[in-house]
Amino acid sequence: MTSPIPRRAALGLAALAPFILPRPAAAQAPPAAAQQAVEQFHAALLQVMREAQRLGTRGRYDRLSPVMAQAFDLAAMTRISVGPPWSGFSAQEQAALLDAFARWCVATYANRFDGFSGESFQTLGVQQQPNGDALVRTQLNRTGGQEPVALSYLMRGNPPRVVDIFLTGTISELASRRAEFTGLIREGGAARVVQELNARASRLLG
Repeated sequence: MTSPIPRRAALGLAALAPFILPRPAAAQAPPAAAQQAVEQFHAALLQVMREAQRLGTRGRYDRLSPVMAQAFDLAAMTRISVGPPWSGFSAQEQAALLDAFARWCVATYANRFDGFSGESFQTLGVQQQPNGDALVRTQLNRTGGQEPVALSYLMRGNPPRVVDIFLTGTISELASRRAEFTGLIREGGAARVVQELNARASRLLG
């Protein structure tokens, strides 16, 4: 396997740092459940990595699709990435954006996690946030003397689902996605973003 470097480890599934708004108690993410959800995702990801060569890129994509759909709130991540223009898009445009975003996210993981060389994930702790979210701090332990990669998952809702991933504890990958999508929307609206994401996913899947 080509050991995932920090950016690759988080690319595609990170969301823009969400707006910190008060949330009703029913929507709070219980810390224990949040940790369990992250660890279940990590276990599934490691299993795919172990079978990576047998599965191939498209096999990994098929295996990861339901796993990521369960672990991540891809709809929320899409809305956050698009930003304010989201509310101005039609229902059909929103659905196309979600489909393209989800396909790109899964394709990114299927492409990057292409083998296993003894990597492991370690949970470092869980912090309840003032708005009811839970931040699950983890690290990807790599082999060959490489430094671990810090990954913090922001979990929301009950059952908790990932709405953001912070690299090195502070860097939200979809903050850059928001800026990028804003430029694409200026070029050609929702259709331009959908076109770009689908093209990227197709390249990743070969």
